[in-house]
Amino acid sequence: MEVIKLNILVGTPNESFDIEELKQNFAKNNNFNSKIYFENDDLSQSDLDSINVLVGYNQELLDKMLNSNQSQLKWIQALSAGVDYFPLEKLNEKHVKLTTVSGIHAEPIAETVIGMVLGSYRFIDESARAQGWIKPVNQLKMIKNKKAVVYGTGSIGGRIGELLQAFKANTIGVNHSGHAANGFDQTFSMDGDEADIYDADLVINTLPLTPETKDFYNREFFNKLNNKPMYISIGRGPSTNTEDLTNALQQGQLSAAALDVTDPEPLNPDHPLWKMDNVVITSHISGFYAEYVEEALKIFDVNMKQFIQDSTLVKNEVNLSKGY
Repeated sequence: MEVIKLNILVGTPNESFDIEELKQNFAKNNNFNSKIYFENDDLSQSDLDSINVLVGYNQELLDKMLNSNQSQLKWIQALSAGVDYFPLEKLNEKHVKLTTVSGIHAEPIAETVIGMVLGSYRFIDESARAQGWIKPVNQLKMIKNKKAVVYGTGSIGGRIGELLQAFKANTIGVNHSGHAANGFDQTFSMDGDEADIYDADLVINTLPLTPETKDFYNREFFNKLNNKPMYISIGRGPSTNTEDLTNALQQGQLSAAALDVTDPEPLNPDHPLWKMDNVVITSHISGFYAEYVEEALKIFDVNMKQFIQDSTLVKNEVNLSKGY
């Protein structure tokens, strides 16, 4: 069988990625005898039309490729788990395949979630701000025996569930069908209204952004919560209605919040969430770590080895109609 030689373009999805680091990784690991372009090269439309594979993302260059009738683009390897920023309908129309690096975020995000919970429960965040002795010790909490509801039971949600179980929490997972999943003592479907969900001590959002999940966490949702839980969001910012979240915190429906994602991102400097003592906001970093690019390119390598043989993909292909 003839092995296909491909032209590859590498782009940076956002400021968290360094094009020079990507260049170094490709210089070490170009095992496919491909011609590799980078987004900061001087690229003509002819160059862009010749690209078969995009690794990462660059909106301007991707638009030029998708809007050209001469484009040879066949596959995009995202460097993220979520793909809501891609023009999915256009990719579907142009028959361009899309894969993600889902799986490499599970451990760092799960560790971040545990850190967020402990920071709140053990007054670590509050102690750092207070610079002195604070509340009575009988207000300290443990994760043990707490009811944790995790929305999304994939690799990220499942690992969060496993770590919470290690702390002896009671874990409930919520997914589309209610199917059983590792890391959870119970699971329920997204369209269910079980009381166990609303009796949570911890509500953890790992959902991708789709039309169905936008503003999922809204006034109606927060009004159903019974135990003033802590709310943690590491999925996508727009799945949470920011105004409704702010009101829920101000009205005491939530005891605390830890947000690695927000809407908008970042929040305006004068937004009240920045000023709340029971809110911690991080800059969409929970999934990153020193070896991130190296691990992401391992998934690309697996897919590339198959793609050059028969133009199929074996890992993390996105259903463009569903958005995940």
